[in-house]
Amino acid sequence: MTDLMNVSYLLKQGSVELGSAPVPTLEADQVLVQVAAVGVCGSDVHYYQHGKIGPYVVEHPLVLGHELSGRITAVGADVGADRIGERVAVEPQRPCRVCAQCKTGHYNLCPDIEFFATPPIDGAFCEYVAIQSDFAHAIPNSISDEAAALIEPLSVGIWACKKADIGPGSTVLIAGAGPIGVIVAQTARAFGATTVYITDIDDARRAFALKHGATIALDPRIDAVAGLEVDAFIDASGAAAAVQAGITAVRPGGRAILVGMGNDNVELPVSFIQNREIWLSGVFRYANTWPLAIKLVESGAVDLDVLVTGTFALAQAEEALNAGKLPGQLKVIVYPGR
Repeated sequence: MTDLMNVSYLLKQGSVELGSAPVPTLEADQVLVQVAAVGVCGSDVHYYQHGKIGPYVVEHPLVLGHELSGRITAVGADVGADRIGERVAVEPQRPCRVCAQCKTGHYNLCPDIEFFATPPIDGAFCEYVAIQSDFAHAIPNSISDEAAALIEPLSVGIWACKKADIGPGSTVLIAGAGPIGVIVAQTARAFGATTVYITDIDDARRAFALKHGATIALDPRIDAVAGLEVDAFIDASGAAAAVQAGITAVRPGGRAILVGMGNDNVELPVSFIQNREIWLSGVFRYANTWPLAIKLVESGAVDLDVLVTGTFALAQAEEALNAGKLPGQLKVIVYPGR
């Protein structure tokens, strides 16, 4: 291993360049992971297209990518050498571990958390990353590098389904049949949901979702969802109209969970929410989800490999970030070693 590694940098809005950087040095509790596969997330594309997400602004060259898998090639002083060679799925965050949120298990809400590919923290469009040892989760050989990378968005789906209180016999409505929507549908079924509605304006995506988790697919331009009386509504679209309509599909005492990134402010049916005592919550990443996610993939309850529709080398990172515009694309993978 040389002292330098290949890195893809987002220099500014709409500008990506291949360069180099020193291989990370390890703290005592860290491991060095040679990155095998990185999924392209909507947030990566948003940073590329707009240069910011909310308060997070790309002011200096940034390494994108936070959905990743790889192999441990070195360990810090406090980590056993027996971990070297282990294949891992990386949980791409570093909480402080001592604040009130961390101590109650909600480390995703840590005010000082460092998250991959969120300015100013670099991500995984590079050959090597360093991460705390306990956030490099060992994976069995039955899980591909691609699926291991996509355990990150699966964790979003698990966190959403937990917040939605989905269990055996639940009925669920999901807005958006993109990667997260399909993952949520599969996760809901794995949690025991028996009826999973999914809405999308794209015919192909609705058809795909019916093969991979959803039981009923609806076209929101034609099919009304108000009055479905589902136990839970999960928005994976970010579309204001989908959020507003989805809430009106929830039974009294049910739950509405917002996952998709859309407008900062959306008008909500407040009287409907109040009169039905609907629980409304957002989703901000996840906490303590990797062990369950790995089991769901290993068991076959969730199929992540089926989502992969495009693959690119690190030098093609900009092409990968634009691939979502192409018809039929769901999940794109970048291979830093290529």
